[in-house]
Amino acid sequence: MTIAPTVLLVGLLVAAAAGAVRGFAGFGFSALTVAGMSLFVAPSTVVPAALALEMLASISLLRSTAQHADRDWLRWLVAGHALFVPVGVALLAVLPDTLLRLVVGIVLMVTAAGLRISARHRIVRSRTLLIATGVISGLLNGVAASGGVVAAMLMTASGMPPAALRGTMITFLVFGAGYTLLCAAVASTGAAPAAGLLGSETMLWGLVLGTGMLAGIRIGRHLFEGADPARFHGFVLNLLIFISGLGVARAAFDLAGN
Repeated sequence: MTIAPTVLLVGLLVAAAAGAVRGFAGFGFSALTVAGMSLFVAPSTVVPAALALEMLASISLLRSTAQHADRDWLRWLVAGHALFVPVGVALLAVLPDTLLRLVVGIVLMVTAAGLRISARHRIVRSRTLLIATGVISGLLNGVAASGGVVAAMLMTASGMPPAALRGTMITFLVFGAGYTLLCAAVASTGAAPAAGLLGSETMLWGLVLGTGMLAGIRIGRHLFEGADPARFHGFVLNLLIFISGLGVARAAFDLAGN
């Protein structure tokens, strides 16, 4: 399948913008990339590439941040991913593209709204919260590459210190992205609907998005040094809500036309 040069250029720009966010906040690349590119291509093509790049970006920071990770949160995130990422990947492989765009858009829009709310409200840390975070994050990482954003939302809402949040997120993203890719690789060897998950088109997107991500991370680290984190955080969430809203509107329009 041939991809139009204009779509590849859009992918490069989307990845650069998402990479800039990743360079500043330490997470969010895959969620922003999937939200942006779901307007132009099937999410099943982009999600594996975005996860691979998210993992590579996290590995480079792992040594300096893993020591700050919260072990309890990390344990339940890993357990939730081990059990529920395969469920998400199965949904990614079999759901129609239009329906999947609608699901991805709604999930990311609700997640961004939740992050907005969590900046002003605290929730009590409990075993139930940790388990629920692992389950939801694992499921959404498989279907929409947004598990990291969900985990960040709930950890922020519980009042986790910044160093612990960053260390937990980076450590978790290495495992979460790698495991999700493994599940996608297994799925791609099975039935025909899953065969597109890790095909040549995905490899091409990995190259295009990776180029954009590297440029974006470098720009992000340079431009956002000393910036007001709260203001930039709000900008990112507003952007994510806007992009997700466009995806939901397009998917709803397509469904209504069928």
